Amino acid sequence: MSGVGKSTALVALQQLGHHVVDTDWPGWSREILAEDGTLLEQLWREDRMATLLSATGDEHLFVSGCTANQVAFYDRFDAIVLLAAPLEVALGRVAARTGNPYGKSAAERAQIEEHVATSSRS
Repeated sequence: MSGVGKSTALVALQQLGHHVVDTDWPGWSREILAEDGTLLEQLWREDRMATLLSATGDEHLFVSGCTANQVAFYDRFDAIVLLAAPLEVALGRVAARTGNPYGKSAAERAQIEEHVATSSRS
């Protein structure tokens, strides 16, 4: 769910001393693109996620991301939280942000609209 505050929440958790991973950053996901270069889907790199989630330690790990294949890892999490925001808020946040280019094109904004509509029906 783009524009709902996942990255902002991770920064706050990291400042509290927690281990965080934002899977929107390169290396954690692979992109499936349309012929015109539009992002169709982003999938977690299952090998990398499996390694991350199998690491043992006493610290809490917070993972952020939203991909079609995340369900394959649900049994490895103690809790799953879905951050949500009204469509207008999400679109406003992606339009204003500077650290992530996703959501700037009309096609990407349409995807965000679809994601918000789909998640609100669940």
